[in-house]
Amino acid sequence: METLSTRVLTSVVGFAIVSAIVWIGWWAMLPALVFVSVMGLYEYIRMLDRNDIDVRRASLGVFAAAIIVASLPIWAQTPPWPGGSWREVVLTVAVAYLLVMEVVRPGERPLERVVYSVFGLLYIPWLLGYFLLLRYSPDATAGLLYFALPLLATFAADIGGFFGGYYFGRRKLAPEVSPGKTVEGAIGGLLAGFLIVLAIASLTGIWSPLESLLYSILVASASQLGDLAESLVKRALKTKDSGTSLPGHGGFLDRIDSLLFAVPATYLFLQISVFSR
Repeated sequence: METLSTRVLTSVVGFAIVSAIVWIGWWAMLPALVFVSVMGLYEYIRMLDRNDIDVRRASLGVFAAAIIVASLPIWAQTPPWPGGSWREVVLTVAVAYLLVMEVVRPGERPLERVVYSVFGLLYIPWLLGYFLLLRYSPDATAGLLYFALPLLATFAADIGGFFGGYYFGRRKLAPEVSPGKTVEGAIGGLLAGFLIVLAIASLTGIWSPLESLLYSILVASASQLGDLAESLVKRALKTKDSGTSLPGHGGFLDRIDSLLFAVPATYLFLQISVFSR
């Protein structure tokens, strides 16, 4: 129960801080996302170090910040080409730069260094960039509500999944990747997330009950996938927690793993089902 109370307290404090930053807008989100991106990459690099895997650290930090900056809504008004985005430009330049550097100054395992470097950029800053994209979809006012959906749904799913697994967990969800996850916990998280989404949709009138259910299934699945994806990375790199910065949660990656998938899933759901009408 002490672990539970620490976990819940950290979640509540983190939720309050994130909510305040999101409410303020992009000029507060930008430095916050750059900070989280750098911290996430720092934890990722530390895990790589323990397995004697090298990456170009400074380059990762520079391109991570550039990807976050390129995700600002202002750049959407002047795309590099019709239908394109500056995020794609930055990512393309990053991949080209990493390849060129391995040709000019090759390391001991050049291909491995490129692969782990690109994966780090895609997994952390690229997905974090969707936080800014969602916050301003379709505009600053409506984006605030839409951003609250994955935040609240993931928060509820995390707590619902914990209690569902703690009291009813019997069958393992993915024992080879995350032995602690259970099917019952996943169902508990889905139900908790659906109740939150349904309540918000009913109060605001943005979705029908069917759309709320479909979105709840999507965001709960994305949340679970994000959690399992980070567990897969940690298991592959023989690490229990990505870090120790957040009491009861480990590191930054341990805390944002679900949102890294839930926020992009929400953005894509809105682009397909709502904004395309």
